[in-house]
Amino acid sequence: MKLPFAKNTKRNLLAGYLNQMIGLLFPFLNRTLFLWLLGPEFLGLNGLFRSVIGMMSLAELGVNTAIVCSMYKPIADDDQELVCAYLAFFRTVYRWIGTIVLLIGLCLMPFLRHLIHGSLPPGINLHVLFLIHLGNTVLSYFLFAYRGPVLTAYHRNDVSLHINTITQTIQYVVVFFVLLFTRNYYAYIATTVFFTALKNLVVLRESVRLFPHIAPRGRLCTAARRRIRSDVRSIFLHKIGGVITGSADNIVVSAFLGLSAVAVYGNYYYVLASVAGLIAVLNNATQSGFGNRLHTESQRKNFVLFMRMTRVTMMVTACCAAMMASLYQPFIAIWTKHDPALLRHALTPILMVFHFYVAQSRQTLLMFKGAAGIWQEDRWKPIVAGMFNLALNLSFVLFLPEEYKLDGVIFSTTISFICIQIPWESHAFFSRYFGWEKARAYWAMHARSALATGVLCASAWWISRAVTVPGIPGFIFRALVAAAVTGALLSSFFFRGVNDAIDFIRRKT
Repeated sequence: MKLPFAKNTKRNLLAGYLNQMIGLLFPFLNRTLFLWLLGPEFLGLNGLFRSVIGMMSLAELGVNTAIVCSMYKPIADDDQELVCAYLAFFRTVYRWIGTIVLLIGLCLMPFLRHLIHGSLPPGINLHVLFLIHLGNTVLSYFLFAYRGPVLTAYHRNDVSLHINTITQTIQYVVVFFVLLFTRNYYAYIATTVFFTALKNLVVLRESVRLFPHIAPRGRLCTAARRRIRSDVRSIFLHKIGGVITGSADNIVVSAFLGLSAVAVYGNYYYVLASVAGLIAVLNNATQSGFGNRLHTESQRKNFVLFMRMTRVTMMVTACCAAMMASLYQPFIAIWTKHDPALLRHALTPILMVFHFYVAQSRQTLLMFKGAAGIWQEDRWKPIVAGMFNLALNLSFVLFLPEEYKLDGVIFSTTISFICIQIPWESHAFFSRYFGWEKARAYWAMHARSALATGVLCASAWWISRAVTVPGIPGFIFRALVAAAVTGALLSSFFFRGVNDAIDFIRRKT
């Protein structure tokens, strides 16, 4: 069965950007209120718990990704019985995962205090708070979480995104009033547990309504189970490296620099992650559709789609990087009320923008690579990169001057992307699927993108810094100037000649 790629992608994009707008506005307001009412120590504690729980999610072993990718072919073949068998297997595995996460969390509890440098906020029971966070995570595994991937595999992410948007909006409004009137961290965490359960139940209802013929029944054959186990082993290695790279930074900062430093790092990274979410919407909206196209379209058509998506992604990344270069530090200053304890020197936002560009430059390739199920060829990449990143983190924290230790943590992740992850994953993808002749056109596009982005960032920053109006009006005026400069330069020279590269590949294929 060929899914309607364009129609579903439009649905997913609209739902994704609506969800992203809600996901930018309300968490920002929530984080701001959290910072003002409870203080940076509580914000750092929240970030630490998320990182620890994130590392514990290794118990999932990549089963979610492996089974969703395995569903692409039976959906393309309209083999509903096989899809149901995958779902039944998924349900059983998720129950085991929830149990494993719970046991790991209980075993970690005696060591939690060693992950925090300095004193705890007053009136806090560290173990009770961790148990609530742990319960929130475990609950999601047992409350029909296996139904969500059905929507993903059928390229109907818009349904789950709409559910997430509505429940998130209600949750943040409730949390806002809880924080405002109680100023109680325990009440805040308990509210999030309730909405986790609510969201899972609504996803179950909509999944059953849209796909009533898909239910957990049947049993996978031995060959299918063996193939999933092979993919899971490879994805597991990817997840270990990803968690080390994504979560180790917060843990290293907490252990060596304290909870206040975690809050500072979290504020800067929050801005980066929020902007990156705009690009993630584009990739998430198309991944399942491309997984279906792998089995219904030619390789030539898929490569043209890949190049077009890469071009769009890089244009959006360049615009975002230029705006961030101009507005990052002024925004943080206004947000934190110019608190010197929460405001870093100019090098920090520069490194964040550089990290943003490097990380986003690989997202389209990773999306296509995942949809194609290419996990084996670079399965050791994330382990090597994660350990390299962790070693750099520790080295920079131990040996750099005090004012640059946090910058070293940021830069170490970027170095691991450039030196290890990007070359390795590119080699795996092109050698397995498109071939090296097409890789040359892809890297030519990246070279032009890097040069143009550097010019955009430098120009937007240099011109917008002439704005000297203070406060929020000055920030808005500076944003308008940066947007005008970025738009003018982008329309003038950015990505000139990409269509020629695509035409060249068409002729060769």
